[in-house]
Amino acid sequence: MAPTRVAAKDAPLVVGDRAFRSRLIVGTGKYPDNATMVAAHAASGAEVVTVAVRRVDLDRSKEEGILHHIDPEKYCLLANTAGCYTGDEAIRYARLAREAGFNEFIKLEVIGDRETLLPDVEELVRAAKVLVAEGFQVMAYTNEDLITALKLEAAGCAAVMPLASPIGSGLGLLNPFAIRTIKRRLSVPVIVDAGVGTASDACVTMEQGVDGILMNTAIAEARQPVEMAHAMRLAVDAGRRAYLAGRMPRREVAVPSSPTAGMLD
Repeated sequence: MAPTRVAAKDAPLVVGDRAFRSRLIVGTGKYPDNATMVAAHAASGAEVVTVAVRRVDLDRSKEEGILHHIDPEKYCLLANTAGCYTGDEAIRYARLAREAGFNEFIKLEVIGDRETLLPDVEELVRAAKVLVAEGFQVMAYTNEDLITALKLEAAGCAAVMPLASPIGSGLGLLNPFAIRTIKRRLSVPVIVDAGVGTASDACVTMEQGVDGILMNTAIAEARQPVEMAHAMRLAVDAGRRAYLAGRMPRREVAVPSSPTAGMLD
């Protein structure tokens, strides 16, 4: 008789008032063409696709535009404020997204340094408070600092999105302890954003217990984006299942895999 496969028990990812089966969020930038982007989105199994309001044509009727190729009935479109360097800029583009017909969710980015693309946390928290007061469901991109994460939660953010490593670096998860600490201390979802480079990075990141991962460059700049999207789908699922299963303890001594008592002479 074939062994029975038991699926890991897991609840959906809930952000604000929405629930999602997939814990992978994907982006729309850097793809070689729109057809590849569409195929990669499908292969990823993602239900949420993020769009940079400042960098795309918001006219959905233009066939050459990104939004023309993303079905809003199939995907939850998550507008983001990428490319904004002040809180006021980010607030303005969030409002523009709402006027353009996006939903109430906004991925809030306020970049503080053009070389490292690290966030300006003071401006980020300020902008988050304004947007939350205006009814936005704010998902805030931040560094891996616990204090900033706590301030964003206190500001009313629907999710906090600490980086694994700098945007587009592909360096993977540099500070697992910090990410685990943020996850342990926050009540809102923690979704790691930026720095994942390949499937093993995604798996290790999910093994920290976070609620999800957002990635773009790792898929879009792969030699075969569609294959990488599929790999990321499997890796996010594997990492989540491993976390739920609970890993064996780390030991500094060897322990036999089989019992030593009752061995045959």
